[in-house]
Amino acid sequence: MAEKNLKGLFLHTVKDVYYAEHEILKALPKMAGAAQHKELKAAFEKHRGQTEQQVGRLEQVFRLLGEKAEGVPCEAIQGILKEGQEVMEEFAGGPALDAGLIAAAQAVEHYEIARYGALRSWAELIGLDEVEGLLDATLTEEKETDALLTELGEAKANVESAQAARPGRRASGRGSRPRRITRLGHAAR
Repeated sequence: MAEKNLKGLFLHTVKDVYYAEHEILKALPKMAGAAQHKELKAAFEKHRGQTEQQVGRLEQVFRLLGEKAEGVPCEAIQGILKEGQEVMEEFAGGPALDAGLIAAAQAVEHYEIARYGALRSWAELIGLDEVEGLLDATLTEEKETDALLTELGEAKANVESAQAARPGRRASGRGSRPRRITRLGHAAR
């Protein structure tokens, strides 16, 4: 039976993210294959390599803890990935596909940032310095991936999707004409 203290919660959460990373590894090639822009495909492919390294770091964490590397099913990541699959199916070939893929990928990143952030903090509190360093490296990668996805969305996918939704009008947002803000805080054209 698992300990019901912070160390027990830490181990359970490591198993949770280990499972999640394996599920993400299965989803990333599908997302890369569905992406329409080469930059987004490349981002998914790069993150697949990072995810493989992250799995390796988690296996190091298990070794340092003296535990068997094993995952526990995670309904949260299953739900997030299912939503991503639905976006791929529903918007296949459409102008909003890449914007939807980016949003789905960012949902995954935000989940991972939350998990790795908590794990890193707990490792510090428990006194697992080497483990903390491994988790911090992964947390940094997840934040960088999230920032890259934001950049790709704002520079290209979201703008192009909005332009397709508003024929004859330019989409507002980054990469187009900035809006002015009135005294009342409303955007003016």
